[in-house]
Amino acid sequence: MTMCTEGPVTYELRDSVAWLGLNRPHKRNAIGGALLAALEAAVRRAQDEARALVVFGHGPCFSAGVDLTEHRAPKPMEVFHYSRAWHAAFSLLRHGHIPAIAALHGATIGGGLELAAACHIRVADETAFFVLPEGTRGIYVGGGASVYVARLLGAQRMADMMLTGRVLEAAGAERAGLVQYLVPQGEAKSKAGELAEKVAAMAPLTILGVLGALPRIQDMSEADGLFVESLMVALSITGPEAAARLADFAAKRAPKVTPPEP
Repeated sequence: MTMCTEGPVTYELRDSVAWLGLNRPHKRNAIGGALLAALEAAVRRAQDEARALVVFGHGPCFSAGVDLTEHRAPKPMEVFHYSRAWHAAFSLLRHGHIPAIAALHGATIGGGLELAAACHIRVADETAFFVLPEGTRGIYVGGGASVYVARLLGAQRMADMMLTGRVLEAAGAERAGLVQYLVPQGEAKSKAGELAEKVAAMAPLTILGVLGALPRIQDMSEADGLFVESLMVALSITGPEAAARLADFAAKRAPKVTPPEP
């Protein structure tokens, strides 16, 4: 196990899962330049030595969003390049080769929601709530929400949140498709860890298809998407991991699919 418990982002490697903790609890994990740079470095490290990662927040919430105290009277070009730095960091997370899971509690606001939306799976406990307050502050989102959040919620729902300042509570976020798992208070990290261990054990070629091909297929025509799907199944099913797992299935050694608990 390797650990880094200081700085704006903590890092811990447990077996094949990297745990990245936003570590500005006194600032409600507001994201500034130093935290963004540390997060990008931690994601790169995780992709070198882990097979899945979990992002969570230390303290009372996941993240209250961008640290606006760093940006007083900014110039347009400064804001543009800062926004692009967010895009680069979150794209590294979104388009990396290991699955990223967000464990959410408390405030998940603005840039914090953009970070969560850049992950592949989101687990929220019942204290989590989601806001895009930029519109009520006279500004526009800049950390990727126009792509990541809008694709999860739909553009109309995102527009409602931005225009009215609507707060989406955890249960509503699950119904809207923003989060995939809703758990009792205090259990987001444990559920995220359980999921991370499961996806870390998946065959690498399956991960490649889910993280690399699936998002691209959504932007393709039907014919092109089906063609790429055929390429991915041909590639994955001929890999060594698939051969071993299919043999276990044929020999009835593989775990059986069971219905969900009521």
